Amino acid sequence: MKLLRSSGLLLALIMMLCVSESSRAQKKYVSRVWTADNGDGTYRNPILFADYSDPDVMRIGDDYYLVSSSFNCTPGLPILHSRDLVNWTFLTHALPGLPDENHYRSVRHGKGVWAPSFSRHNEMVYIYYPDPDYGVFMIKARSPEGPWSAPVLVLKGKGIIDPSVLWDNDGKAYMAVAWAASRAGVNSLITVFQLNSEGTKVVDGGRHVYDGHDLDKTVEGPKLYKRNGYYYIFCPAGGVSTGWQLVLRSRSIYGPYKRKIVMAQGKSSINGPHQGAWVHTASGEDWFVHFQDKGAYGRVTLLEPMVWKDDWPIIGIDKDGDGCGEPVTEYKKPLIRGETAVQTPQESDEFDDGGIGPQWQWQANSEIQWSVALKNTGYLRLFAYPSDTGKNLYDMPNLLLQKFPAPDFSATTKVKWNIEFDEWQGKKAGLIISGDSYAYISVRKQEDKFYVDQVVCREGPKGARETVVDEQQVKDSIIFMRVDVNGPDAVCSFSYSEDGKHFRSIGKPFKAHPDLWIGAKVGLFCTSRSGVRTGGYADFDYFRIDPLQERESTDSK
Repeated sequence: MKLLRSSGLLLALIMMLCVSESSRAQKKYVSRVWTADNGDGTYRNPILFADYSDPDVMRIGDDYYLVSSSFNCTPGLPILHSRDLVNWTFLTHALPGLPDENHYRSVRHGKGVWAPSFSRHNEMVYIYYPDPDYGVFMIKARSPEGPWSAPVLVLKGKGIIDPSVLWDNDGKAYMAVAWAASRAGVNSLITVFQLNSEGTKVVDGGRHVYDGHDLDKTVEGPKLYKRNGYYYIFCPAGGVSTGWQLVLRSRSIYGPYKRKIVMAQGKSSINGPHQGAWVHTASGEDWFVHFQDKGAYGRVTLLEPMVWKDDWPIIGIDKDGDGCGEPVTEYKKPLIRGETAVQTPQESDEFDDGGIGPQWQWQANSEIQWSVALKNTGYLRLFAYPSDTGKNLYDMPNLLLQKFPAPDFSATTKVKWNIEFDEWQGKKAGLIISGDSYAYISVRKQEDKFYVDQVVCREGPKGARETVVDEQQVKDSIIFMRVDVNGPDAVCSFSYSEDGKHFRSIGKPFKAHPDLWIGAKVGLFCTSRSGVRTGGYADFDYFRIDPLQERESTDSK
């Protein structure tokens, strides 16, 4: 397998880009559509109403860092930072591109980076992540800000997922993993491997320590910890949307392990609840960060109080005293030293600082020729890159996308469509809601006229053709585009404007669909039919996320 091998110059460039992204990410940003901090010493769940699935959280001093799955999207392994486990901001991406570089130049839906985990040892920070088609990889850095090393293949194999590493008191390192039946032919097993002292390679054949087939089908997502002489494996079971949170406990790393269900949905409205991380705070409190599957909105992130009783954790609120908690919808914030400001991951982007915000991802390993954002221009330019993926945009790598940020929101952009050499056939640019079915609004030129279309494609993975639901002629190539997303069914309504003030509905409402293992996304695109002369580009002035009720002009430039 070809890994990411870079020359010293290329590696230096990647490190510079990571540092640049990190510095942009540190700017304070507060969402206008979702904040978890109630401002009165309490918070509401989810703490992140966005698709940060399979979260793992690490504390260093008074700082908390969250990493999550990124699958086929790049840059990958997003890292968020918080001072109180409630208010989060983007820090960086730890993985600029996916190994095998050529393989992931094409869109590989649902593949790539699955559930990662943090580990810290000898003043180094490690991330272990699985690619279910290749094995378990490791990257490391001196701090979560990076720069992060290139991936090292620690354990080769198919279907090995959800690694978690524990550095024991005697210096030995162990890695717990689960199995994906789609590749391995078996699941519902937790297996422990021993690593070398550097944490770079598995040194034995592994030993199964728990079989969930009888009581805990689909047990997965192990997180390996040690406390009071006990080894603990926190792991969800029973399925992503229907399961429970399990904890295994043993005096030996290899078992035998006793089991206990420590959190379940109960009478709450929070289904699952699924896979996450135990966090012990600097003030001595215990918390649990996990996700909940919300369909088109993805796998959103929640924070639960946690206490210990008889060396067993109880996660959430144990209303009936049976030792099994239920998730909370609101609760008092974690106790911290000092004060923290309300802040959230970035959503809107003015494209003013010579780059794009860290919330954006492509559908595959990116190509530098897809876009340009120069300082002092005030726009992002996407080029009409030729598509050779067939009948629809489902496998287009150069869709620039971000996660849904709230149950209700409005996304607005201003685009100027530029055609070069009068080659207009098959070229378009617009605002898209992506998923295994998708819809978009786009601008195109036909001969000497401009049109705005609303287009829908159902069953994209099956190669379904796009359907033009509505087309309307416009006077010019400068168009304001908007999509309103309204929960709980994520119904999307498209509109456009020629002056930025008066918006006109187009087409029909579309119910957003998730993609494979991820929620629907919203974003921008510019594409060309293959076989057409190169040329054409779209200048996006901004991308703004606003509350639904705000209908005034969003154009301030």
